[in-house]
Amino acid sequence: MKAIIHTEYGSPDVLQYGDVDRPTAGEGQVLVRVRAASLNYADRVWLRGQPRAARLVFGLRRPQQPVLGRDVAGTVEAVGPGVTRFAAGDRVFGEMDQRGFAQYVAAPEARLAHIPDGVTYEQASTLPIAATTALQALRRADVRAGQTVLVDGASGGVGTFAVQLARSLGAVVTAVCGTRNAPLVRSLGADHVVDYASEDMTLGFDVIIDLAGRRGLAATRRMLAPTGVYVASTGNGGPVLGPLPRVAAVVATSPFVRQRLRVLTARTNVEDLEHLARLVAEGTITPAIERTFPLSETAEAIHLVETAHARAKIVLLVP
Repeated sequence: MKAIIHTEYGSPDVLQYGDVDRPTAGEGQVLVRVRAASLNYADRVWLRGQPRAARLVFGLRRPQQPVLGRDVAGTVEAVGPGVTRFAAGDRVFGEMDQRGFAQYVAAPEARLAHIPDGVTYEQASTLPIAATTALQALRRADVRAGQTVLVDGASGGVGTFAVQLARSLGAVVTAVCGTRNAPLVRSLGADHVVDYASEDMTLGFDVIIDLAGRRGLAATRRMLAPTGVYVASTGNGGPVLGPLPRVAAVVATSPFVRQRLRVLTARTNVEDLEHLARLVAEGTITPAIERTFPLSETAEAIHLVETAHARAKIVLLVP
């Protein structure tokens, strides 16, 4: 089968569109014929091996798993022993531990959810990481109707979902993004849009969802209400430690201030996947897809993300 392979860390130029053995469904696994897969920041981390601290998990000198990709949507080809929730022909989506940018992937049953009628493979493939992260960030902040919510990084994959989900909860949403992306986030329901380079920003937000890590913690806290909630969910940072210094600052500061400072580590949750897919089917949220590429052009897709700062989600179509 065809897959996107990398045997060394580096730029998208190290990616190969090549042949690998087709997997089989083992105990508790589902063999999925992948129809669509979406790009995430985590794919770029795995590709480049940066921040370098991540190599302690991914492989010190070279990636332990050569097939890239985490978010997939497709059709069940076969099920392994012990699988009870799926049958051949079912439409499914979920998050993998890599291996997703391929024609087939063997996925644990516990990581997959059904795709409801009215939701396309392309739409479903955008949900597992980005939409789940947005949903869990808003829950971590306990967002309620009438609250003022700032989403920093609103035009990215997670941010476009966070804006829509916060509005669906009845919050008043201020979206921070670049000027060219302002029309997009307005179309998603943002009440106010602020250019990230601007200092002219309202203070006293009830909730700040930080997906960009642009400002230091002290500066961010000044924009927060005295008893507001700050949720950090960003992979940005230095080339060695990445977001770890910000995480440490949040953890160290939290016990000594009235504001509630929290770090989000999003987790795969089938109930959340099913909930999000229902919201798409109902029209409550709509995945914002900037562009699609064939799987063979994954390197070009990642180049676009890195050089043109592509907004929303990029989806790969699998032949």
